[in-house]
Parts: sequence; structure tokens; C-alpha cells
Amino acid sequence: GGVVILWERFKREFLVKYFPVDFKNKKVVEFMELKQGNLSVADYAVKFESLCDFSPHYNTVEAENDKCVKFESGLRPDIKHLIGFSEIRDFATLVNKSRICDEDGKAKTNYYKSMSDRKGKGQDRAKPYDNRGKKGVESSDGRKKNSGQCYRRSQESSMQEAEEGDWESVFFECGRCGSSG
Repeated sequence: GGVVILWERFKREFLVKYFPVDFKNKKVVEFMELKQGNLSVADYAVKFESLCDFSPHYNTVEAENDKCVKFESGLRPDIKHLIGFSEIRDFATLVNKSRICDEDGKAKTNYYKSMSDRKGKGQDRAKPYDNRGKKGVESSDGRKKNSGQCYRRSQESSMQEAEEGDWESVFFECGRCGSSG
């Protein structure tokens, strides 16, 4: 009965009909320029594999080394830094180890972010020694008050006022609110 068509011939004719040369060339260029960027390693690997189909050189057993080098060169620097020294030349292993580094890096980032968010919640309290950028508020008697906790003024500032004739404030006045005590 029927006509026997070899797989290679069918594949070639199918590709000519449904994948024009200019489309294939665009995919080859896209593959050559592919970088991980903001993709996860898993998503980068999927895109890499799909574009790799358009570059026959990378689809042979002999090209496994080149395929690994190409994949590794497109990884983000933070992952490439952790993986590169290993010189992994088995593609499946390289993808898996890169994925683990990516996930560990994200977990580490999330951990430190949550720790910093948790720490930051109680850190908005004013500190008497940290008056940078804070403006004093004037009280009804015209004296400046700083926002924050009360604190006893330093001996130097009290002595300076004593030299200027303001003996009442020496060692007895709060540096924030001006109250005696």
C-alpha cells in the first residue's frame, strides 16, 4: 500500500513548511544572546532548551561541554560565581546545581529581608544622641525642645550657659524639654 517516508525527510519538509528560515535564524540569534536576567534558573533552563532546538550544534552528545559553557555563561553573576568554579559539564547536573543555588539565594534574601523588617519595627524610637535632621520645637517660654526622650544635658553645654549668665540651667535642665530636675 502506502508510501514509506523516512523520518528525516518528513522532519526536513515539515520544518521548511512550518518554520521558515528567517524564523529559525531569529531563534538562533535569540539563543546566542540568551541571558538569565530576572528569570528563575528553572525558567531560564526551559527557554534555553527550547531555543537550543534551533541550534543543531548544541544538540549532539559531543557538544555537551559547549552546551554547558553556553548555559553557564548566561547565568546571573551571583549564580555563575557559585557554579563556575565547579566546571560541571553534564547539562542536567549543571541545571540542577544552578537551580539549587538560585533557590538558596532567594531563601537567603527572603530570610534577611524578614529579619530586617522584623528588626525595623521597634527601631523608630528617638535616641537622645541621634538628633541629626530633627528640628527642635519651641516651648511656651521660648526654649527649644527636641523630640525624643528626656536626657540630662552635658556638662560642657551647661558650663557654656553658666558663662553666659544662665546659672539656673547648670546641671539641672533637661536637654529635650527644658524642665528642671
